[in-house]
Amino acid sequence: MGWAIALHGGAGDIPRDLPPELRQPREACLHRCLQIGIDALNSHKSPLDVVELVVRELENDPHFNAGRGSVLTSNGTVEMEACIMDGSTKKCGAVSGLTTVVNAVSLARLVMEKTPHVYLAFEGAEAFAREKGVETVDSNHFITPQNIERLKQAKAANRVQVDYTQPAPVVDVTPVPNGDSQIGTVGCVAVDSYGNLAAATSTGGLVNKMVGRIGDTPLVGAGTYANKLCAVSCTGKGEAIIRATVARDVAALMEYKGLTLKEATDYVIKESTPEGTTGLIAVSAAGEVVTPFNTTGMFRACATQDGNREVAIW
Repeated sequence: MGWAIALHGGAGDIPRDLPPELRQPREACLHRCLQIGIDALNSHKSPLDVVELVVRELENDPHFNAGRGSVLTSNGTVEMEACIMDGSTKKCGAVSGLTTVVNAVSLARLVMEKTPHVYLAFEGAEAFAREKGVETVDSNHFITPQNIERLKQAKAANRVQVDYTQPAPVVDVTPVPNGDSQIGTVGCVAVDSYGNLAAATSTGGLVNKMVGRIGDTPLVGAGTYANKLCAVSCTGKGEAIIRATVARDVAALMEYKGLTLKEATDYVIKESTPEGTTGLIAVSAAGEVVTPFNTTGMFRACATQDGNREVAIW
């Protein structure tokens, strides 16, 4: 048994003709973040430390829908959310409605470690961040020209857009480049050579979402989950993932039916969630790693201690 790691940058309707200028920066970030995770595992950092470290890096990259690249609500604001969970203890922390916190995943970890609670949201979460000296910036830091354009397009099409959903063509609206109508939720799962597991997920949500909407990412058992058997991070259409309790169902199928990680994730992706809604990454205590999805594609990367390594989209 050895360590294993997987990370994702969102699933959705990613066209196979995605232009190189849109594809390559994301692939480069996945390669870089995968190496960061590998180096951390090789230096014997805990899986909890590893997933936080990797997700922070993904949050800081504007090409993905988390942290710096978070998409905008219908009011043109950001409301970021994240979750982190330790498999061996089932301790977890989650946050929603963040507008100034640079790294939501790190605030989620502080909720886990420094409060008696699991979940803080909106002004309470922001106040907790200030109390703990977490790095914050003016909310305008997160409002990029690209995401302003994505919101305009979503409003013109009168739709809420999921990761990588192609916008409907609208007359007199400057289109966002093909395949770039939304950028993706980020996540990481890891297991060390002792079988300790952890998962973390972070997102800006949906383009043009209602103010106050909460997705699957911060909901323990929906978008994020870890126990002594597996660690799971999901991406896609949050409402579908919540209804199917995707992350916990993977663990439950392993725990109660004795399925392997691959069998459990294949069942959930193929049978429990509607086509075109869901992707996930998962690792088991035995060092297995899987990255299934029922969307067109999912930006993803994974590696194992025995030398297997992959960065892929479709």
